[in-house]
Amino acid sequence: MRRTHWIAALVVAAMATTHAQQPGRYDVSRFGAVGDGKSIETDAINKAIDTAAAAGGGTVVFHRGTYLSGSIRLKSHVALFLDQGAIIEAGPIDRAPCDAPEPNQWDTFQDFGHSHWHNSLIWGENLDDVAIYGTGLIHGTTLSRSANANSPTGTGNKAIALKNSRNVTIRDITISHGGHFAILATGVDNLTVDNVKIDTNRDGIDVDACRNVRISNMTVNSPFDDGICLKSSYGLGVARATENVTITNCQVSGFDEGTYLDGTYKRTVRYGGARDTGPTGRIKFGTESSGGFKNVTINNSVFTYCRGLAIETVDGGDTEDITIDNITMRDIATAPIFIRRGNRGRTPGDPAPGTMKRITISNIVASGVRDPQGILVSGIPNYPIEDLRLSNIRIHYTGGGTRADTALDPEEKEKDYPEPNMFGRLPVYALFARHVTGLDVRDADFSFENGEARPAVQLRDVVRVDMDNIRAQKPGTTARELLKPIHLANAVKETY
Repeated sequence: MRRTHWIAALVVAAMATTHAQQPGRYDVSRFGAVGDGKSIETDAINKAIDTAAAAGGGTVVFHRGTYLSGSIRLKSHVALFLDQGAIIEAGPIDRAPCDAPEPNQWDTFQDFGHSHWHNSLIWGENLDDVAIYGTGLIHGTTLSRSANANSPTGTGNKAIALKNSRNVTIRDITISHGGHFAILATGVDNLTVDNVKIDTNRDGIDVDACRNVRISNMTVNSPFDDGICLKSSYGLGVARATENVTITNCQVSGFDEGTYLDGTYKRTVRYGGARDTGPTGRIKFGTESSGGFKNVTINNSVFTYCRGLAIETVDGGDTEDITIDNITMRDIATAPIFIRRGNRGRTPGDPAPGTMKRITISNIVASGVRDPQGILVSGIPNYPIEDLRLSNIRIHYTGGGTRADTALDPEEKEKDYPEPNMFGRLPVYALFARHVTGLDVRDADFSFENGEARPAVQLRDVVRVDMDNIRAQKPGTTARELLKPIHLANAVKETY
């Protein structure tokens, strides 16, 4: 027995020694971090990263504990590993300040938050081969949800920010209260984000001017801004497309912040007020769209208690070759599908409106869609949306449109910020499309729950239309069995 215990003790000691001194792994505790939730660990963490980088690369390890920190500066060929129970927390700005936002001569062409990266809890620029992974938590306790140049010194507004980098992996971590952006990736090529959970007070993940991106198995709860958002801003001083992107097996929602992670899923973020838009939490393209979006596919994803899918190009970039398939939505605040070609033009040189063409959306099921708007597709005069295909669409609206609504004539608002509520209530309940060349709608089923006086479909300045097997509940009815086929000849003005 004594010999057995002695051997076991040697094995445990050897394992502990091996773990602590394993080549290529740099435990932050060896550099002075204590993880007690009180000490400021910024210097220790950055020293561990610098040491790993100087050795040619390695993994900086955070074991169980809470590590208060200011800006953590990533280096090439270095990974951060957050063990189970490890928390990296944004510390108080007077003791653990984030770095100041760096100068950017192009910051007038997009929001301040999209123009700066250094004012973040974790940031990196011009990096190769980096990763952040593990089952731990990044908690942006003191990060600001706003983004402006007048924030107090030391304020950070992003949990993770990456600029002009390559071969980046973010996997398995959880981010709580991520500030203006929980993750902002700008000019990042070969980006993989997998099995990440985000519960935050503004944007979940923004992918801006990036190429070769894979986003999978994510859950993002963001009641006050977008969940998963593709951008193509002018923040890098060039109109660079976001292209070659796959988004699959993801969930987005707009529950109260923090209630996704604690499992209560509260819904006190309500509709009403001047904008009447409800929680956000969606998947969106735009609004920053200087470089456009190309070769993007989104599939097998779920929207809950949030706004619907939005595809927007308004700053001169081209949006082409987009495929969206197998999306389920419940309790949607605004248009379940919003496609907008506009002319805001926040790009140098006053560019012409970018193209929108070859967009395919299929296998969409939605219920509890609020009454102001149905599917909303709007180009602008002389700049139509081209080659749009919608197929196998089933949407159940709450209803509530009045006879007076049928006379509404939504303004064009070519230069306005794109958002479904910019057009107010629509004169139809299911599908409003204008300035479109090449519209193909097949196998669609539109219905409503409560009294509805508006017709289902209205098309304006739409040419080359092909509609087949479209069924819609007749205004004034309440029973699903009163669904009635729509005949294209009657669809341009009114459905019935």
